[in-house]
This record gives sequence, C-alpha cells and structure tokens, in this order.
Amino acid sequence: MSFGEGAGSEVDFETMQGRNWPSLTQFSVFLENRVGQLLEVIRAFNGSKVKIVGLTISDSADCSILRLVLSHPEQGREILALHKLAFAENELLGAELPTGPGSLADLCAALLQAEINIHYAYPLIIHPHGRCAVALHVDNIEQAGTALHAMGFEIVCEADLSA
Repeated sequence: MSFGEGAGSEVDFETMQGRNWPSLTQFSVFLENRVGQLLEVIRAFNGSKVKIVGLTISDSADCSILRLVLSHPEQGREILALHKLAFAENELLGAELPTGPGSLADLCAALLQAEINIHYAYPLIIHPHGRCAVALHVDNIEQAGTALHAMGFEIVCEADLSA
C-alpha cells in the first residue's frame, strides 16, 4: 500500500485515529541507563509476530530513549505495557529511497522546498519493496507526504512493514 495510490494526494479512507494519510507509529521507550536494558526490550518481542523494523537510541547520563518502529504496533503496544515499560507514541513518515546517487539529498531538498523541518530520521531495517527506507519525524506529516509523493518518492505505511 503506497501513499496516494490511485487516489490523488490522499488515501481514500480514514484510519481509526482520524488520519487520512499514512504514517508509522513510533514507540519511545524510556530506559534506565544501565547495561542490558536494550536486550530486555528486544527479548520482550521474542515469540510474537512483532518485529522491530526500525530503531535508534538517544543516551544521556541518567536514562536512554529507545525509539522503535514495529511491524505490528497494536500488539507491540500490548507487549510494552505487559512488560511494564514506560513509553510514549508519536507518528513518523516513512519514505522509500530510490536507487541511485543523491536519493537522500533529493528527499531533503524536497522537504526543504516545502519548508518542512526534519527533527530526526533513522533507517528502517525492513525494506518493504526491496529499496532502502527511512523513518522521519517532521513538522507536518501530511504536507511532507504530499511533497515527497509529488517528487516521486513512495511513502511507506504500517501495512508495508507487516508483510
């Protein structure tokens, strides 16, 4: 499922959360800054259908923030809660990078042209259609998705990650 596929600049349905554009759910898990915390979180998903498809870690002296994109966010939410892990959720935009040189620069240029700020980005481990993809936290997901789609980028949604 790709952004705007056969439907202009918007998806032709509305999600349960009232969105009519594709996004990825990011879980920010708050961890003590001590050895073994990452492994404990990763092991929490063992035996489930939930796969970690993207991750990044921000570290400070007292705590760490593990940012995760999961293949099945609903089940991932349940697993995190079951393991009593403190977490928050927010939306990211996923975009596939075309093959060839300059694709990341083209993505940044498209967002700059649309005056959309990238707060942070990280690669997705899963390549939904065989191409590299990135998760982006941006000022406005809807405008960013529209701008990138207009420049020929394929937008990744959660359904692409669970296949």
